[in-house]
Amino acid sequence: MEKLYYTIGEAASLLGENASLVRFWTTRFEKFLKPRRNAKGNRLYTQDDLEVLKQLHLLIKENGMTLDGAEKRLAAERRPVEDRVKALNALTAIREQLLEIRSAL
Repeated sequence: MEKLYYTIGEAASLLGENASLVRFWTTRFEKFLKPRRNAKGNRLYTQDDLEVLKQLHLLIKENGMTLDGAEKRLAAERRPVEDRVKALNALTAIREQLLEIRSAL
């Protein structure tokens, strides 16, 4: 069962990054990221926000794009980037399952 909302720390740990980077991306890419805020003012990210963060991580950290380039890519070609992120997630899950099977043998 997936959660409805994730804190900034949880979002950062899912990406393997610091919370400060997620906070920066949230302010820099506010056109794509719209986290809710709780009564304390803490950011709460939805599953859609996490997908955008994963796309940003792929474009900036793994592909080495600039922030402006990543913003243009998200605006122009959001669908292909989403598909690549989903494919990478699926392949990672398959790899983990294969490693579990291998260790069971």
